[in-house]
Amino acid sequence: MQLNYQATQDFLMRELRLMTAPVAIKYFFDEQELAAFRSRASHYVPVKPITFCQAEIGARMEGLAVLVEAKKLGCSNARFVFGWKEFDEAEVKSHIKYCRDMDQANRFVQGKPRLQGESPLLAVAVAPLETVAYLPDIIHFYCDNMQAYHLIGDWMAGQDVHPFRPSLSMNSAACGGNVFSYNSQQANMFLACSGSYNSGKTERGEINVSIPFDHLPGMIARMQKRIEEKGGVAITRLGNPFPGADICKNCPLIHFKKED
Repeated sequence: MQLNYQATQDFLMRELRLMTAPVAIKYFFDEQELAAFRSRASHYVPVKPITFCQAEIGARMEGLAVLVEAKKLGCSNARFVFGWKEFDEAEVKSHIKYCRDMDQANRFVQGKPRLQGESPLLAVAVAPLETVAYLPDIIHFYCDNMQAYHLIGDWMAGQDVHPFRPSLSMNSAACGGNVFSYNSQQANMFLACSGSYNSGKTERGEINVSIPFDHLPGMIARMQKRIEEKGGVAITRLGNPFPGADICKNCPLIHFKKED
């Protein structure tokens, strides 16, 4: 199934009622591929060092393609999971507030996913899916509970995976959560960390869902089939166009019929 990026984003925004654009993430490990992106793709770079989740604000809220290199990534958590920072005591100490003691903090930091590429990471690009000028690695959704339920449910069915086992790293939400999805080539669903909640602007309580780009066609096909057969994308209320109508399943009061 060949995807048209703009049509796919329009479909997801419309059918899932997403508030912000799906973020297409690309990890650049190859010099020529990065040079090609620089030459052909209109993009922005951070003026000052920022966090990875702040870079994603540019993509999902402002519609920008943002390219981040190591010198412009100001978050030590993201630098560590991207392989741009080695394990050190300072990183452990920054996690002690989450852990029982230094030993636990040490183990928790070392247990985080670290980007596994054929060579060291050169840069990472984020852009709204509809505008990407590269083949994405991961599509990152910021969504609510029921939107996440639909995305993950259709991913599970499309990939024939059950049960779903997400991964959450201490204090590394958007950076670590997407790296896990890239390394494992599995979907992931994870909460905001304290940094992404504030710096990454997820004060609405958004849930993060990451889908490997290669798995997106199967997920979309599941949704389209349900629309064709039932009239809507919703799983919870088949035939309903809204994914997660907030109505008790057997409520006799909230019910509508077409007037003759």
